[in-house]
Amino acid sequence: MGRSYFHLHLVSDATGETLIAVSRAAAAQYQGVSSIEHIYPLVRSKSQLDKAIAEIEAAPGMVLFTLVDQDLSQGLEEACKRIGAPCLSILQPILNLFQSYIGMESTPRPGAQHMLNAEYFRRIDALNYTVLHDDGQQVDEYEEADVLLIGVSRTSKTPTSIYLANRGIKTANIPLVPNVPLPPGLRKLKHPLVVGLLASPERIVQMRENRLLALNADYDSLYVDRLSVADEVAQSRRLFAELGWPTIDVTRRSIEETAAAVIDLYRVHSMKFIAQA
Repeated sequence: MGRSYFHLHLVSDATGETLIAVSRAAAAQYQGVSSIEHIYPLVRSKSQLDKAIAEIEAAPGMVLFTLVDQDLSQGLEEACKRIGAPCLSILQPILNLFQSYIGMESTPRPGAQHMLNAEYFRRIDALNYTVLHDDGQQVDEYEEADVLLIGVSRTSKTPTSIYLANRGIKTANIPLVPNVPLPPGLRKLKHPLVVGLLASPERIVQMRENRLLALNADYDSLYVDRLSVADEVAQSRRLFAELGWPTIDVTRRSIEETAAAVIDLYRVHSMKFIAQA
C-alpha cells in the first residue's frame, strides 16, 4: 500500500515554529501518512487571514492555528466550518488549563512565546523577506537573500524556504518553468547561495497529481505527463551543472533533511564569502 497524503494548514500570528513542532510530533505517530504543509506565519490582520483562508479553501485539510486575537480566531473558525475543514487552536487548551490553575486570565500577545532578543528579530526579518520573495517574486531584491532555491514545480521550494527562514536565513525561491527564461541578473548574483533542488520524475508527478486532485483541476496536462516532467528535470539538472550551482535531491528527503543540507552548504558558502570580502 502506497503512502497517502493530506493537506495540513498551519496559521500563526508569530513564526509558526510552535505549530510546526507540535504538528510534526503528532504526524510522526502515523505510519504511511504524510502531510502537505501550508504554513502562514505572521498573520495579524484580516487581509492576511483572508489569503490563508483562500488557500485552505483551494486545498481543504486540517487546520491548526495560534492566533491570540479573538476576531481573527473567530474568523478562521467560522471559515473552516463553512469549508468543512477541522480546525483547532493549539494554545487555547493549554491557556484554559493555566487559567483554571492560576486563577487569572492571560493577556493576549501575538508571538509572546518567543523572547524579544536579537535572534528573534533576525528570524522575523528572515520570515518577512522569505514570504515576500516566494515563487519568483521581487527578483530585483535577490542579492539581499542568504539563500536562493531554484527548481521545477513540486520540489518543496516554499516549505523549505519557510523552514530556513525560521532558522534566521533569508530565503527566496524561484520556479523553473518550461520555455520561461530565468530572470536577468540571476547568473550574476554574488551574495546568496544558489541551490538547485531536484527530484525524481515519478515523485514530482505524484506530488503534482495530488495538487491537481486537491484543486479539482484537469489531469490532461503536460504538467503531470511523465515524459514532459522527466525532460523538465533533465533540463534543470543541465542548467545547475552549467552554472556550477550545488544541487540537492529531495526525492527521499523530508523538509527538515533538505533544510539541514542547505544549511551545511550555506555555512561553507558564508565562510568563502567572508574570506573574499
